[in-house]
Amino acid sequence: MLLAIDAGNTNVVFAVYDGDAVRAQWRAVTKVSRTADEYAVWLSQLLALEGLSFKNLDAAIIATVVPAILFDLRDMCRKYLKVEPMRVGDPALDLGARPDVDRPESIGADRLCNTVAAHAKYPGAVIVVDFGTATNFDIVAANGAFSGSIIAPGANLSIEALHQAAALLPRVAINRAQKVIGRDTVTSMQSGIYWGYVGLISGLVERIKAEYGQPMTVVATGGLAHLFRPDLPMIDHVDPDLTMRGLMLIHARNAKRA
Repeated sequence: MLLAIDAGNTNVVFAVYDGDAVRAQWRAVTKVSRTADEYAVWLSQLLALEGLSFKNLDAAIIATVVPAILFDLRDMCRKYLKVEPMRVGDPALDLGARPDVDRPESIGADRLCNTVAAHAKYPGAVIVVDFGTATNFDIVAANGAFSGSIIAPGANLSIEALHQAAALLPRVAINRAQKVIGRDTVTSMQSGIYWGYVGLISGLVERIKAEYGQPMTVVATGGLAHLFRPDLPMIDHVDPDLTMRGLMLIHARNAKRA
């Protein structure tokens, strides 16, 4: 079985794949101070709840946009799984079509995973809207190449920045505001974030399609995708497992070459 690890700025996601089927999946808060042994203790207990152990895992792959966390995740795989994990971003890995951008080495590992998974599942050109710490709009060409992107602050990041920068603005949860015009500070902030992001996403998707000049499928992923979907009819699919499936596909492609 394969252990796939996606370490983002906010969360680290672990998934166990049996072939191309997900056997289990868990999420932990990203902490650069967490050691390999701490990850192992946490993960071993969750594996046991599924009737699994480290002995069932014979392969691993890691994607991370947090370089400081890579050492301990890799060390955990070596020490407890007895395997050398693949790493998305390693130039030796075959990801399919080469990125068609000016600095391909700067593309985040999670976005490469999204590109591979989107191309495998959705025909033609694709826009992947990833609701993460940042809100990314990644363009996947019909041949599977990463062909450009837009990066905007994520909704959670934006609302936290309001709270941190303005003394009288509270920390609030992101909710769908029933009315655009708020009647107090909290509803005004929620409206600004929610409806502001609806406008940002719909406007940028429209501009991407106009500039690209070809039909494009719009796929949303990330934790807030389901929240925003009802007011974004241009989103064709919500695919919460896109990144993890990309990790599995990248491992499968490269395991055959080993």
